[in-house]
Amino acid sequence: MDSPDGRGRTGLHSVGLGLDGNPAVTVEGVEVTSDGWHVLRRTIYRYRRHDGRVETHQRETYDRGNGATILLYDPTRRTVLLTRQFRYPAYVNSHPDGMLIEAAAGLLDDDAPEVAIRREASEELGVTVGELHHVFDLYMSPGSVTERVHFYVAEYGPADRVTAGGGLAEEGEDIEVLEISAADALAMVTDGRIVDG
Repeated sequence: MDSPDGRGRTGLHSVGLGLDGNPAVTVEGVEVTSDGWHVLRRTIYRYRRHDGRVETHQRETYDRGNGATILLYDPTRRTVLLTRQFRYPAYVNSHPDGMLIEAAAGLLDDDAPEVAIRREASEELGVTVGELHHVFDLYMSPGSVTERVHFYVAEYGPADRVTAGGGLAEEGEDIEVLEISAADALAMVTDGRIVDG
């Protein structure tokens, strides 16, 4: 475990050991069950309940790193830029075709969130982003996934679309860029055509 994995990471088996922010929780052991592109860990910890009883729990956590997402909007034309791409996990979990409409997003890859989201907006949407506005940070699926997502909004105009976007082919991305009215986007959320968090 102290030897680097395929992505150069070490110490994957010790994440969580020594945490002391919550006196009711003591991490007893961590086992890495998969260290492919992302990391799956099985952790055993003791938890002191409100009534004083101490229980031992075992949980699996999926660590894919933290991410960032951005909603780009044109206040003059009242449009937003979104993506559409195939998402296998949604497809295998009852989505009709797996083609999800989403805001541009991606992993931080060791960059600051502001740097990462500018990169993702360029790659996915072909947009050079001006002033960013941070909205909030959220844990999207805290029951099993460690990822924290940094949310941004920014204005764009036609002159800011400098390439076609579409993602990086070498990363297997095949992204369609959608420019739609903000009203239509909200209607799509309401009627279920947009179901991505």
